[in-house]
Amino acid sequence: MIQVSHLCKSFNARGKKISAVQDVSFDVRSGEVYGLLGPNGAGKTTTLRMVMGLLAPDSGMVSIGEIRNHSSNLALRQHLSMISTNDGVYPYLSVREVLLYFADLYNVAPPVAQERLTRFSDLLGLGKFLDQRCNSLSTGQRQRVVLARGLMHDPPAMLLDEPTRGLDVVGSRTIFQFIDILREQGKAVLISTHRLDEAERLCDRFGLLYGGQLKLTGKLAELRAQTQREHLVDMFIDLLDGRHPNNELVRTPEASC
Repeated sequence: MIQVSHLCKSFNARGKKISAVQDVSFDVRSGEVYGLLGPNGAGKTTTLRMVMGLLAPDSGMVSIGEIRNHSSNLALRQHLSMISTNDGVYPYLSVREVLLYFADLYNVAPPVAQERLTRFSDLLGLGKFLDQRCNSLSTGQRQRVVLARGLMHDPPAMLLDEPTRGLDVVGSRTIFQFIDILREQGKAVLISTHRLDEAERLCDRFGLLYGGQLKLTGKLAELRAQTQREHLVDMFIDLLDGRHPNNELVRTPEASC
């Protein structure tokens, strides 16, 4: 469903060229959760912004189904939803108004929007505060509104950028349950995070990003067999120390940007 091919992106900082993303390629299938993992500054958010069509790549291509980024970023966004814990809600609108407003932005027919409002309200437990203004909601309640908002146009692909950042155990549990729902609905889910312990619980496949390059990719069992490490944290430490320079099974080609 999501196909990322040879993405490259550089920025100029104080007259110096910085390669943020270098020849990154991966795919995310329908009903699959793919973890794009790495420390801060690895290039995760830059990659997600290019997938979303918010940032133009220097080279490479993103496809969502049959839609490609060079043909129409607007059409691409119709098939995607990006969720971050930093997303806000309109404080003086009610939860109901926010959800219906975002449905309208995506040209969802009013009867369909009402049906989805009811369905996602039940699914995420919004019923008790649907008609409250968003500025009166708790952090956990606002989080649930953001999750429901991302589903109102029923996109086949979902992007989650550091979804548990700043959340307590209860808030993180809501995210885990939400991701299970997305998987059950057959959506392609791309998660960007530096929380490797959480990623092991959530994701079906992984891409380990460091210095803008996708160093390792595959299922956890494949990565364990190749690196002889049990946990993603240890694999990353080895990568940082340069201990796997000839990883033939899961190493991506050298960057060609």
